[in-house]
Amino acid sequence: MHQQLANRNRVLGLSSGLDEPGSIRWELALCLLAAWVICYFCIWKGVKSTGKVVYFTATFPFLMLIVFVVRGVTLPGAMTGISFYLTPNMTKLTEAEVWIDAGTQIFFSFAICLGALISLGSYNEYNNNCYRDCVLLSLLNSGTSFISGFAVFSVLGFMAEEQGRDISKVARSGPGLAFIAYPKAITMMPGSTAWSILFFIMILLLGLDSQFVETEGFITSIVDLFPKKLRKGYNREIFIACTCAVSYLVALSMVTNGGMYVFQLFDTYAASGVCLLWVAFCECVAVSWIYGGERMWQNITRMIGFRPMPIMKYIWTFVTPILTTATFIYSMVKFKPPTYGEYVYPPWGVAIGWALALSSMLVIPTYAVYKFLTTSGTMQERWHILTTPVLARDHEDYNDEAHTKRMKLKARVFKGEYPPIDGVVQLKPIPMANNSATDHHHQLPMSTVSSSKTAAVNPALSDPPSYNDAVEGTNF
Repeated sequence: MHQQLANRNRVLGLSSGLDEPGSIRWELALCLLAAWVICYFCIWKGVKSTGKVVYFTATFPFLMLIVFVVRGVTLPGAMTGISFYLTPNMTKLTEAEVWIDAGTQIFFSFAICLGALISLGSYNEYNNNCYRDCVLLSLLNSGTSFISGFAVFSVLGFMAEEQGRDISKVARSGPGLAFIAYPKAITMMPGSTAWSILFFIMILLLGLDSQFVETEGFITSIVDLFPKKLRKGYNREIFIACTCAVSYLVALSMVTNGGMYVFQLFDTYAASGVCLLWVAFCECVAVSWIYGGERMWQNITRMIGFRPMPIMKYIWTFVTPILTTATFIYSMVKFKPPTYGEYVYPPWGVAIGWALALSSMLVIPTYAVYKFLTTSGTMQERWHILTTPVLARDHEDYNDEAHTKRMKLKARVFKGEYPPIDGVVQLKPIPMANNSATDHHHQLPMSTVSSSKTAAVNPALSDPPSYNDAVEGTNF
């Protein structure tokens, strides 16, 4: 306990509450500045530089995880911690916070609803097997989370035995686990200095990895919205520098004496929990019911050359919206003010948190209402215009009725009766002046030829097939 208080006083200088922000801890401010400077130089040249950095920042933590698992399970008391980790506590399922934390963990570990996967995935080739990538990502991510539990709880079990305390009193959630409980356990291990250095290098790389990937996802989205301005000269690099600078200034509020309370407020409301549940619900409704789950399924089929499992479409259409809605409502019914240790946030602090949450949640319905009001025509005409896909003229599916025609609800969601496509699509990248990854998307022109003739002359030219070619003779 005395060591924890010393940690608070020395590193955090923690104040008594959110109403006492205090001064900036300059040691932490300089570390934060170094993190954003590193982040800038990791992404300033686009995914070409980011990809090279990830080779190290992503693989080194995996190596260290294996090392910590092997070391952890050999410590005395490790089985106590592992048993605590693997034994389910069914009573926890009645707590809304558990469901919110579980959803947040999934959203963050898979980068769902944060924009990074969509933005970075847009750099892939058109016929990249995204279906395979998603399955591998799910297995690898969940498997890593499961294995990391052994590394954490084996060491916490060792700590509990050394202190003569119950494991449930030692295990903590949130920042306290990574920066207080686990490091304290490491100091009790033989060769603690070396283990501490390796542990914090791993934490630093994991943090930087998440930081620049999410920042790159945001940068890519904005650059794609304004390509003529931001892809000219050094405008992209300047924009990245401004983004990092603004992010640093906002984060300064989290390195004051009361910064941990601010951080907890952002962590609870601004980028997790109800926010991500809301975004997930809106994304599924937009893709599955407005654009059309069947149409989306056919798009994927056309890209990868075979039809994915039908259950995927029904998960988008029914399972995910129902789960996110149920969890959202349950969390509202069981809502409790956030806490940090024994500190309970005051009502005005909770109000600030909800303001942070609503600042992102309300953007979706507000923009939808704005577009509906500013579109000309009758109410029905406006709805038809806004729910009909619109593609750019240089898009490979431009003028293809299967992808641009408005379909009835049953057709676009469940079983689309799409007009036949005569031939297959030839995808040939347009030569570009600068072939670096900073130039982002390759523009793929579309030429329609007879599939039989193409296959007879050169079978290689029939790849990738159109949707109708890929699923010809199948019936789901």
